[in-house]
Amino acid sequence: MPARRQLLAIIAALGLLLTTLVPCRAQTLTARQSEAVANYDRALGDFKAILAERRRQIDAKQPLPNLPGQALYLARVAVISAYKDLTDAMPSRIGRPNKFEIPPAYFDADIESLVDEYSKLFEIMEAPPAGAQNSATPFKDVVDLAGAIARAKGLAPDHAEAAGRISLGLFFAETNGKQNVRNGRSNTYMGSFQTGPSEDRNGRRKWETIKAEIAAADPGLSARDDKEEARARGTDHRFNHWTNVRDGLMNAHADVFREIPGIVKTLPDPIDQMKLFELIQIVPTPTRSALKSGDLLNYRVFSPTIMKHLRNNSIFAFGQADRARTSASFREILGAMWLFKRKFEKAMAKYAEIKPR
Repeated sequence: MPARRQLLAIIAALGLLLTTLVPCRAQTLTARQSEAVANYDRALGDFKAILAERRRQIDAKQPLPNLPGQALYLARVAVISAYKDLTDAMPSRIGRPNKFEIPPAYFDADIESLVDEYSKLFEIMEAPPAGAQNSATPFKDVVDLAGAIARAKGLAPDHAEAAGRISLGLFFAETNGKQNVRNGRSNTYMGSFQTGPSEDRNGRRKWETIKAEIAAADPGLSARDDKEEARARGTDHRFNHWTNVRDGLMNAHADVFREIPGIVKTLPDPIDQMKLFELIQIVPTPTRSALKSGDLLNYRVFSPTIMKHLRNNSIFAFGQADRARTSASFREILGAMWLFKRKFEKAMAKYAEIKPR
């Protein structure tokens, strides 16, 4: 009898298990869902493979290919894109929040460690050259230079302070707050503010036009500038932190500083202000046009070239629905810059540490 009771218990347990499993087996995937699952698995496998390949090359001190970060970047874009297509096809696959603050529909938190490895590899590939001239106060330099430039452009103290905060955001957006870095995806853009040679030269020329005014208003900053100019003489100015920040700001942003009073009214959130100035880096012409339009947030971009530039900078870059866009308003563009948010939050925290008294 005990053996019979034991057998009946086993049969009952098997029946319960089958009851649990049968509905799952009955949930067949549609063709779209099956394709989305396969595409994500393939993209994830490719991402893991290129991460492992670069790690092996670096650890073995093997020569890296030209633009060694490009394949990594494209693989990361592909895995985020494939996951967004997967969650569009199967919303139940949207998981928990992730530490990168990427919307969960775009990113599986289970692969956070892969993105950590991605960042570590870029740190190695983009390490400053041997002759780079670091600053002991890189964050304060950005704030001081931006504030001095803004005051020279006629801004009141509170708006000059906003210029410093915004510029610190640019530093984090471009290099995550690392000075004098190279670029794993470009042989042109280098340094703390990631400028090209022509942009650096243009910034230096513009600086000369206001240098006397800044010297009169802030002799201490002017003396520091003379010291850094002498230090950088005969080298690539982009690998002196001070001169690269100065010239990068003068090249692209100094004239837009005049618009800060209106910008802070339209965009009271400091992170949105940082996003807008980062767009000056990415798509300067339409951003300036939007500012002049009188209706910044509703100004719409239609150019395929501009949309391509946005996608190349992680805006509307992920998933078929985003990549199919042919136009976007600045309200939509700012909303799509979620990959920059964490960097700007770091900039805000750092600014709070060094905020001018």
